[in-house]
Amino acid sequence: MRDCVFRSAACIVAPVALAAAVLAGCSARGDVPAKSAPPAEVTVLRAQPQTVTLVEEYVGQAEAVETVEIRSRVQGLLERQAFRDGSTVRRGDPLFQIDRLPFEAALEQAQANLAQAEASAANSAQNLARVSRLIADNAVSQQDLDTATARDRADRASVEAARAAVHQAELNLGYTRISAPRDGMVSKALIKPGSLVTVAQTLLTTLYSGNPIHVNFALGEQRMLELSRRARGKPAAEGEFRLRLVDGSDYPHPGRLDFVDAAVDPRNDTLQVRIVLANPDGMLRPGQYVRVLVPSAVRPNAILIPQKAVQELQGLKTVFVIDADNKASVRQITASQRLGSDWVLDGGLAPGDVVVVDGLQKVTPGATVKPVFATERAAPDAKRG
Repeated sequence: MRDCVFRSAACIVAPVALAAAVLAGCSARGDVPAKSAPPAEVTVLRAQPQTVTLVEEYVGQAEAVETVEIRSRVQGLLERQAFRDGSTVRRGDPLFQIDRLPFEAALEQAQANLAQAEASAANSAQNLARVSRLIADNAVSQQDLDTATARDRADRASVEAARAAVHQAELNLGYTRISAPRDGMVSKALIKPGSLVTVAQTLLTTLYSGNPIHVNFALGEQRMLELSRRARGKPAAEGEFRLRLVDGSDYPHPGRLDFVDAAVDPRNDTLQVRIVLANPDGMLRPGQYVRVLVPSAVRPNAILIPQKAVQELQGLKTVFVIDADNKASVRQITASQRLGSDWVLDGGLAPGDVVVVDGLQKVTPGATVKPVFATERAAPDAKRG
């Protein structure tokens, strides 16, 4: 029984081993060729020289052209806030209202004092006229005439003083309505209704002008000399300076040089520089930090490579280059300046070289690939750094 089991197993194993040997022999003779994978498809770009303008980048801070501290000219209780914190206002728009009642009463008192002074002045004028007629007939003494004259002048002066008091009372009543002195953006209110406002001391809020706007930054003395030489005899270029916002986007409006400090800071050999830019949409706010792009040089035959095509390891930059046989090889490049999302090469590639820009994970040195050319792109302004 046991021999029969062994013989049955041998009968099963023998055909399987025979089939495997036959397949191995066929494969060795090349009768059944192995199936190879197709070459990986990658996006490539042909290196083309082009003229680009390089720029240097500096940290700048926006500043309002006009900053106005809103304070009251009269003392009283704050009755109402007439604006929404952080809103944009126009010149003449109401900001705060101080309680009017005490100032209305003061105006009425001043008007009453004026009426009383005018009545006294009228009586003094009549008395002077009467004494003047009598002096001709020697009915009154010269002293009486002098007294009447002095009284008339004093009462007329009292009328002028009373009129001035009325005018001051009218001004004080008008000052209870605090309005925006110019167009701009108002900060939050620092006191609330019901609080006591002190003359010229209590800061109510701050108003910032919005359009145009200034940006201040420090420029190296050597760089400033280069700009001065280039701009000598030429008017300030409107698009000379551009901004880059904190999110990496470019500010749409160019700026022009507006101010250069008179003295160099001896601590760091820099000059304080200010540019002015349009800000119609209020995108820039006072105090906001930006990057100022200052033109530095023009490269007439620069080669640009997308940053995503460059691999960096331990300070070395490399790219994959595709030859005429569609085989990939590693090429070391040198680059220290960027142009938006591109590297501006200092060396490593020649015009016409084909570089892999997408699909790097599919490429290995010496591998054959299927290159697909990307659309040529326009070059933005560059920056140094």
